[in-house]
Amino acid sequence: MLPIAPVLCAVLALCVALALCMVVAMTAVLPVPLWLRHWVARAVLCHAGSCQRRRLQLRSAEVQPAQERRLRRLLPAGAAAGSDTFRENYPLAPGSPEEVPDGQRVPVPHLRPWALLWSSWAAAPPLQAALLYLDVLRSAFPQALALRGTAWFCWAPGGARSAAGWPLPTLYCTPGGTGAVPSRAAALRLQLLVALRERGLRVLEAALPSELFDALAALRAAWPALADDLELGWLSPCPELPVGTQRQLQALLSPDAARAAELRAECARGFEGIVRRLWPQLQVVVVGTAHGGEHLYCEALRQGDCKGLPIYCPFYQVNGALLGMNLWPEEPSPRFLLCPDWAFCEFLPCAATEPPPVPTALLGELWEGREYELVLTARPGHYRRRAGEVLRVSGFRRQCPVVEPVRRESQTLSVRGERVPEERFLQSLRRAVALWPGARLVDYVCAESALLGASSGAGAPHYEVFVELQGLRDLSEEQRSKLDRCLQQDFPTYKSFRFKGSIGTLRLHLVAPGAFARLREAAGSPQPMPRLLRDRRLLSAIQSSVIS
Repeated sequence: MLPIAPVLCAVLALCVALALCMVVAMTAVLPVPLWLRHWVARAVLCHAGSCQRRRLQLRSAEVQPAQERRLRRLLPAGAAAGSDTFRENYPLAPGSPEEVPDGQRVPVPHLRPWALLWSSWAAAPPLQAALLYLDVLRSAFPQALALRGTAWFCWAPGGARSAAGWPLPTLYCTPGGTGAVPSRAAALRLQLLVALRERGLRVLEAALPSELFDALAALRAAWPALADDLELGWLSPCPELPVGTQRQLQALLSPDAARAAELRAECARGFEGIVRRLWPQLQVVVVGTAHGGEHLYCEALRQGDCKGLPIYCPFYQVNGALLGMNLWPEEPSPRFLLCPDWAFCEFLPCAATEPPPVPTALLGELWEGREYELVLTARPGHYRRRAGEVLRVSGFRRQCPVVEPVRRESQTLSVRGERVPEERFLQSLRRAVALWPGARLVDYVCAESALLGASSGAGAPHYEVFVELQGLRDLSEEQRSKLDRCLQQDFPTYKSFRFKGSIGTLRLHLVAPGAFARLREAAGSPQPMPRLLRDRRLLSAIQSSVIS
């Protein structure tokens, strides 16, 4: 028999949610001020977010039953239930190329007010995640949910991507049409211009850190023109912009000489900490992903333009599937609580901790401090996919593991089976850059010589590395050789193959400033920055920018 107190609390919560939803429904049809609609919707969503937080606490104490329920919902009707039977009947499968890229969330439908009634009982993972995000943000940064207090940076030419707080659209000052502009550079510049109008912003949010990084690079490069646009209340011509979107944006702009003067004065002082100086009430920077190839941009933002502000990555998602929630927004390194209701997860212990072959571990069977490769069942028909994602268990919240992403297996360099992970390659590269006086690493990408085909020459297979540097315009042969030496010191297997001649000398290329922003646009769709290129078209794009 259920205890009376929890049942009464649940009934009371549902009654409150019902009353608030009725108010939301009425404000949707009555001519009420925008601030009132925002206030009511925020009250409803914050209440629903609190319910989700309590629900997550309960699920954290019963991880395995929650996982079994999730698995039953993913299997066909009538299929044999149970994780043991499931693992016996379905072999491990490699990741599918049709999976949604990490960091590109599937667009979510318009939220109907009545759907919030189920937020304390059951809801789809995207809605649960969004409600938890709003609750976490409100708790950590009390002013973060202000009306039109968030600027949204994202490029989505193939269709809209959902912002983290999508159930509360009045949170955002950025018009939706700006992200669909075919030109990535034009889309980010338009979103930057709209954000500059709003001096009282509380949050900067970007689907990818690289998008905010490139938008702020546009600020450094073109702030005089942006100041002129603000002063005149004029939108610079943009051929890629649809006429309707251009008119919508032009209607938002009005001459603001004071804001233009402030922009000129702050940019003239330099760009370290510029974000906090341009938006004095800013509380946090929110990014869709902060690990893998995007980690470099988070570091650059934290140490440069966004100095003094926390950078919060709220969700852990792999191949488009939501897996975990970051409940600690002010910590510099993101940690994620794996939510047992969102996907059925298995884990392969990495070779460094357990000798293969080993069976998969379930969510409630992990060990703190160990690394695991993720095996994912998140959609019907897509069972036991090896996601190519390695994570480390950093702790537990009740029975739920708290994890930190470590590396992406698809981004491991290997021309002879030597295996150089992306995060360790970056460490070697940084060590080499430190040996070049005056140089600072801005960006980099690698390729294996096999991707070059016949143009790679007749020598042994080798690494091709492309870097953008600040403080150096050319590299001598002696400087180029230092990266190869650092790799040999850090990877004995690589050194052995180099000594035998079965791996050739690494070839290092210096590219022009802005080359990586153009590379991201050439990719044609928003995705976390790949550090190992496997597309010959993208390799040709970066090769065209080589200056040394």
